[in-house]
Amino acid sequence: MNKNPIVPFLLIIFLGIGLVFLLSGLGSTDDGEEDVATEEGSEGSEESGGDEASSGDVDAEGIARDNCASCHGQDFSGGMGPALAGTSLAEEDFTITVREGQGSMPAFSADQIADEELTALYQFFSEQ
Repeated sequence: MNKNPIVPFLLIIFLGIGLVFLLSGLGSTDDGEEDVATEEGSEGSEESGGDEASSGDVDAEGIARDNCASCHGQDFSGGMGPALAGTSLAEEDFTITVREGQGSMPAFSADQIADEELTALYQFFSEQ
């Protein structure tokens, strides 16, 4: 009559953890496929817009989606990180924060996000 209650408890815990890993693995596969489609779409728009000014060649929304949305929210209204839409930061402060990082936000080098792209990102977030 004296059954050990820890065995069913551990079984449930291990099954739960396994389920979390299984579902997170399936979710990450879907995100990768969407990113490839997004990148292909942005390349096509760059090719067709050859007559635009240099700031028009930058797909700020695509760059933001690829680099910022996972922490700042899909609509950039905040998430794990603060809201970027309608930012009140000065462009210089925005640039310093992106280049040097802040808190849990990583730094992004000029190799990762070019200066022209960073300016376009600031304009994109300011206009939202």
